[in-house]
Amino acid sequence: MSAVPLHLAVALDGAGWHPAAWRDPAASPKDLFTAAYWAGLAAEAERGLLDFVTIEDSFALQTTRLDGHDGRTDQVRGRFDAVLTASRIAPLTSRIGLVPTATTTHTEPFHVAASIATLDYVSTGRAGWRPQVSGRRTEAGHFGRREVPELSPEVAAALDDNPHVQDLFGEAGDAIEAVRRLWDSWEDDAIIRDVATGRFVDRGKLHYIDFEGKHFSVRGPSIVPRPPQGQPPVTALAHSRVPYELAARGADIAYVTPHDDDQAEAVARQVREIAAEARAPEAGPLKIFADLVVFLGETGEEARGRKARLDEIDGAAYAPDAVIFTGTPGELAGKLLRWRGLGLEGFRLRPGVLPADLVAITRGLVPELQARDAFRREYTATTLRGHLGLSRPASRYAGSSR
Repeated sequence: MSAVPLHLAVALDGAGWHPAAWRDPAASPKDLFTAAYWAGLAAEAERGLLDFVTIEDSFALQTTRLDGHDGRTDQVRGRFDAVLTASRIAPLTSRIGLVPTATTTHTEPFHVAASIATLDYVSTGRAGWRPQVSGRRTEAGHFGRREVPELSPEVAAALDDNPHVQDLFGEAGDAIEAVRRLWDSWEDDAIIRDVATGRFVDRGKLHYIDFEGKHFSVRGPSIVPRPPQGQPPVTALAHSRVPYELAARGADIAYVTPHDDDQAEAVARQVREIAAEARAPEAGPLKIFADLVVFLGETGEEARGRKARLDEIDGAAYAPDAVIFTGTPGELAGKLLRWRGLGLEGFRLRPGVLPADLVAITRGLVPELQARDAFRREYTATTLRGHLGLSRPASRYAGSSR
């Protein structure tokens, strides 16, 4: 194994990340809304020794519009709740990390803390969390608690300068902090289970967190004892400075979306500079992963042809926020190792079509990386923090009075 092991994750979403993926001959659209489908994807990722999978979620139906429904019926619409999906498949896996998305804008931090802590117990220490901001008026309409302006192309083009967006990310930062405090609100040895004295819990080792923010206040403690990992890893997708700052302050992993070598190096440098200014020393180093959408084939021509056929079916060339890679597993391995040399520690790959491109990752890319001594040949840890090389932190409240 090379001195700096490469981390590898896969982002799971529906039939795959291409909007027409469900119509690919290799897809399984009839299985999308079954537990077996998601369990099979997680099992395949575990077969490939990947660090973790993420599961997408949202409070709105998928759409091609920035905000609002597009009325299309030729693309996948509808999805399972990500946290519940992760909890369902956790007992069917043993090593792969499970990182569901849960939004911060319309979800109470107390509920997120409890659900992710529960997932950590169900998975015996393999849970993580991907907080996501919800800036769309369509999603706010489901709750009726706040007025949200429509997300227009003009706003999307200048997110860092928009006060509403800044406020949403500020709220997300508060939510991450509150959730982390709730995970610490039980000390590790708070549960006694002393039958002789009749004491199940040491109440002095449960703590009020007394968090006060602009949008909410949380007293605590949590209803769920401290998670097995202490602090399940927090991961955040970031495209520009405001989300970079969110990740730098509160996350363990930042997903970034460079499109070429120069941008990969520049983005990694920028995020590290922000982390050096904004990150608390006790938080430890921030890991930076790059997102790539992948279409893999035995030849580059085959991979490009697969994407081209899906583009033709969909009626438009697929152009996501992340770079698209079309090629062989060997070519992808070379790109990942080159980008690792530019300051990226890992990669979150988005399979263009599921399960085909996931299988190409686990049975094509992984052996290529192993042959180059750049990826594990077996799991050496049992927790997600262990896979990522993160130590288990002590509760911030340990030893303090109630």
